[in-house]
Amino acid sequence: MIVGDIKTYIQFSMKSRISRWLNPLFAFSSIITYILHDASDPNLMRVAASYMFSLMFVLHPARENRPDVGDPAPDFELAWASRDSIATEPFRLSNHLGKRSIVLAFYPADWSGGCTREMCTMRDDFTTISNLGVDVYGISGDYVFSHHEWAKHLNLPFPLLSDHNLEVARLYSSVNEDSRYSKRTVYVIDRNGLIAYVDLDYRVSTPDSYEKLKRTLGSTK
Repeated sequence: MIVGDIKTYIQFSMKSRISRWLNPLFAFSSIITYILHDASDPNLMRVAASYMFSLMFVLHPARENRPDVGDPAPDFELAWASRDSIATEPFRLSNHLGKRSIVLAFYPADWSGGCTREMCTMRDDFTTISNLGVDVYGISGDYVFSHHEWAKHLNLPFPLLSDHNLEVARLYSSVNEDSRYSKRTVYVIDRNGLIAYVDLDYRVSTPDSYEKLKRTLGSTK
């Protein structure tokens, strides 16, 4: 096998969606085999060293820089609105820590079907959530004027925070840079200001994500 063949095979292995973890192992074994076969070939040695280094990142990808369970919740300040009014003072997370747990529900956009379903599920179960000692805050990139009208239209009993520049969404690994919308994610922050729960793939098509969230809220102190 020539150097180009090894390079092509490894590139295919690293991109394969069928066997993300298994293919790199085959590539690794191929490299070792051909190094032993002809260790005098300097080009082969350079390619082998380069791709063995790359495989380290495939098999052990770096952890995304995001707050995880047990980490302090990143503080932030945002404009906000409710069904009753547009607030004149910003919401600062650190000012609301200590007495109750907090749900931060990032969502793509006001007035959209999936986001309406998500917020209405929390609205309909709001008494139960509140009785667990939990406050809910929706967050998207919409302006406060849209938040106010949408919250009023849906009769939402909790505030909506305006993250128009998506800075907070980036802090919480909840932004789609291609679409420039927030991702649909949920964080739970306990009374000590620590992340207690993370769902980076919150789904509204089934009740599973919400039920899992509610079970977590029942055990969060």
